This record gives sequence, structure tokens and C-alpha cells, in this order.
Amino acid sequence: METVNNKILIDVGFNATEITRRLESIDQRPEDLTAILITHEHIDHIRGARIIARKYDIPIYLNPATHQASKTILGNIPQIEYFSTGRPFTLNELTVEPFSLPHDAYDPVGFNFYMGQIKISIALDLGYVTKLVKERVQGARLIILESNHDAEMLKIGPYPWPLKQRISSKLGHLSNEVSSNLLAEIAHGQLVGVILAHLSEINNDPALARLTAENSLMGHTSEVIVSCQDKPTTLITLGDGL
Repeated sequence: METVNNKILIDVGFNATEITRRLESIDQRPEDLTAILITHEHIDHIRGARIIARKYDIPIYLNPATHQASKTILGNIPQIEYFSTGRPFTLNELTVEPFSLPHDAYDPVGFNFYMGQIKISIALDLGYVTKLVKERVQGARLIILESNHDAEMLKIGPYPWPLKQRISSKLGHLSNEVSSNLLAEIAHGQLVGVILAHLSEINNDPALARLTAENSLMGHTSEVIVSCQDKPTTLITLGDGL
């Protein structure tokens, strides 16, 4: 995410070499990053954070429980900044609001970003949509939302039964249907776009995820973008320096 005075990474799930390559592919440099925000301690969200942060002296923002749970992976980071879940903080002209998500981590969060009249919401790695989540993402101009799996594909797929149970549990991941039901409830005239993220390569199909989301947004002009794991997502400009 980029504003006039911010260049922010939300989670660093790839190794440092891959992160650098992807940033450069969109004409960005890791040394220009101003902050790294961490949602939770699972390895697919923090794998490259330590090296990137240490090499380029970038502060990492996370809550205390996530830091405690990730110390063996993050190691000694020169700049650690704590936030409190539910309490907004500022990064230059940007206001950041971390909010609680139901997931099998110590204190997982989503983020709202506010600048002027623009709001962006990010909600990834959550097992179900709580009342709090629905309240926090309402009114977003852009929402990045988990659409992890198709329930039927997960059911008949190759994963062992305990893993299937974990994914579909209230501390697991959102299905296409549940994600789209949320979109149907919060859709509004100023919703510019939806980015579907954290799709399973085994238990989902991008075309199916997109169709399910688009059907839930009937009557709205919101663009639906499906992110993929092998390249950066299309850049979106919302105006007002964001």
C-alpha cells in the first residue's frame, strides 16, 4: 500500500528474494518501504519479514501476542512497534485500525486504513464472519477479502480429514460462499473494488471464486479481482494520494 508518505507491506509470506523480485516488478524497491504490518504469526505471513526488516531497517508493526508467538522466526528485529488490537494508530497521513479476526492464531487481526474519505479493509485468515468483522469492513471503498476454498471441492479433495476440519472450522478459512455472502451484505454505491485473496490452489478455482463474488454484487459496479500466488495483483489507485 502506498500513500504520499507511506510504502507499506502487509505481511511478508514469501522469502526476501521473492519479495524483492515482486516489488521490483511493479517498480518498487524494498529499501523505500516505511513499515511492515503483521496480521498474525503463521509462517505463510511472516516468512520473509526478518530479513527484509533487518536488511533495510524497516519497522515491523504487530501486537504483543503475535510478537511473542513469532519470536523464533522473527528473531532480533531492530525496530518493533506494538499496536493494540481495536485501537487505531497513525502512520503519517494514514490511520490504521487493527480489528480482531477468528483464526487459530494468538491475536490475529485485519486492518482498516483511512485517509480522508477513503477506507480500505483487509480481512484474511478468518474462519467465519463475526458481527465485529461485518461492522469493521462496512463502508470500505476497497476490500481485500479471503475467499479460500469452495466447500464442495474441499470436501471431496485430497486433504486429510483433520486438515479439512481445521480449514472449514470457525478458526479456519472463509469459503467462497461465506465470503460472497458478506459482500452481498456490505455492498454499497462507493465500493470501487474487491480483491479476493488467499485462494487455495487445491480446493478452489479462481473463475468460480470470481463468479460467486460477482453474483453477490449484482446491481453494483464493483470490480472483482482475484489475486494469485505467482505474481503481484493489479495496482489500484483510489485517489487522494492513495
